[in-house]
Amino acid sequence: MALSIKPIGDRVVVEAAPAEEKTASGIYIPDTAKEKPQRGTVVAVGTGKVDEPLTVKVGDEILYGKYAGTEITYEGQEYLIMRESDIYAVL
Repeated sequence: MALSIKPIGDRVVVEAAPAEEKTASGIYIPDTAKEKPQRGTVVAVGTGKVDEPLTVKVGDEILYGKYAGTEITYEGQEYLIMRESDIYAVL
């Protein structure tokens, strides 16, 4: 996926995974009760800091904090822009 957004410094652009539609036991979750997803895919990365290069790359699936990043809409698609330090793990 070619994204024309280029984050600055140690920031990354993440496409959040869709919220769960139903529980493991098969119960459907209404839209009002769905939780914000905490995993996503990196679609763009910045250049990093001079003394700290970025460790994530485009295509990595990641886990991040519940309230991490800033939500943006670009060309009809929802993205999050966050610092690399808000990322907890690469899956």
